[in-house]
Amino acid sequence: ASLKETQLASFSLTVDGNPVAEVQTDTLGFMFVGSQQGIGMHRLTALATDTAGVQDSVRFAIMVNPPPNNVPAPASIVDGFNPVDNSTVTLSLYAPFKKFVYVIGDFNDWQVDEAFLMNRDEVTQDSVRFWLTVSNLDPDVAYGYQYLVDGELRIADPYTELVLDPFNDQFIDNQTFPNLKPYPQGKTDKPVSVFKIDESQYQWQVETFQRPEKKDLVIYELLVRDFVAAHNYQTLVDTLAYLQRLGVNAVELMPVNEFEGNISWGYNPSFYFAPDKYYGTKNALKRFVDEAHKRGLAVILDVVLNHSFGQSSFVRLYSEGDYGPPTPENPWYNPTPRHPFNVGFDFNHESPATKALVDRVLRFWLTEYRVDGFRFDLSKGFTQRFSTDDSQFRRFDQSRIDILERMATKMWQVDSTAYVILEHFAENSEEIVLSDFGMMLWQNMNVAYSQSAMGWLSDPQRSSD
Repeated sequence: ASLKETQLASFSLTVDGNPVAEVQTDTLGFMFVGSQQGIGMHRLTALATDTAGVQDSVRFAIMVNPPPNNVPAPASIVDGFNPVDNSTVTLSLYAPFKKFVYVIGDFNDWQVDEAFLMNRDEVTQDSVRFWLTVSNLDPDVAYGYQYLVDGELRIADPYTELVLDPFNDQFIDNQTFPNLKPYPQGKTDKPVSVFKIDESQYQWQVETFQRPEKKDLVIYELLVRDFVAAHNYQTLVDTLAYLQRLGVNAVELMPVNEFEGNISWGYNPSFYFAPDKYYGTKNALKRFVDEAHKRGLAVILDVVLNHSFGQSSFVRLYSEGDYGPPTPENPWYNPTPRHPFNVGFDFNHESPATKALVDRVLRFWLTEYRVDGFRFDLSKGFTQRFSTDDSQFRRFDQSRIDILERMATKMWQVDSTAYVILEHFAENSEEIVLSDFGMMLWQNMNVAYSQSAMGWLSDPQRSSD
């Protein structure tokens, strides 16, 4: 038998099952006018039929947005997740210059639905907040969700306390993070935020902790990943007796908030309110702090507020491409770094949005995790004064002093005895001002200490002074 060659017989298009166009050629044109089709989701099917009756089709959808509801946000909410009652939450996203935002997630099967179009609260063009109250939720279910911004950009809630990663979560074992919620593969992409209304609360054992005086601090800095092979807080708790025997009275954890990938020192931060899952759960971290306090050990967090990396929703909300660099509209970041030591994307610490974010980050870790203070990575970079080399970068900078003093003041209003330790390396005259204000300066004396401990006091390459 010979094969018969077939040809295109017809090419048609339907909208919501209704025929709107048909041709006998391979090119079909149709003008979809949203105002004529009506508000809501419209499903289109293009169908090709050949002379033998064989058919092939492609389906796609177009959403016609309803007019945005310009409604003031409830005064009681903050950006991010706000539980209302046992089955209701309100979500809020600060997003100036954006037109519309949908919430997509487990509660609507990750579909764009006009019922999940967020209300828009616009004070001015550069002060816009989107918010939505979601009801009929199960308090015992962990819901994954994202914001779909202007119909194109999917971001996780930047204030989420748990992030799902489509690539890296598979390498986190169940001992470190039991029953980690699976990523919704096939339904979305990019990082996913999670909330749960009735979440298990940690029961603190130490309600009052007497911190060591600043002058008496003996700090052990460690990277959870390398300090214990299991790279989790459960195992780290078991080492506290060892650390105590060494004579230290404070443990400084290198960055533990969510960073890109699993294998990292943590100086590539992406989410500031979510502990990185590679080290364990929220309650496991709280237990570590609690157990350290039982032994008289303060816990200090290394925090990275000079920059973020491209996975951050704060970056992605206003970026060129999927992962940066930031656009001029970004309320948190400089489009171009202001100093020569920058990595990632440089925070603008004179921006009101960044000030509010920094204050909230520090308040969160002081109150939610009861940490005792912070070591601020690359604090010299908090300046907006432009420089191209360290001889300029390290000069006395009153504007940088003002930024750091404002930050410390806000922090001490939350916790008056919390430690502020700066990795600064500016001119001594500037560091004296900061020290007199109550901050401590991290000077990287490791080499000098090691040389002295080994008795190598006259090595011309490595000073012991």
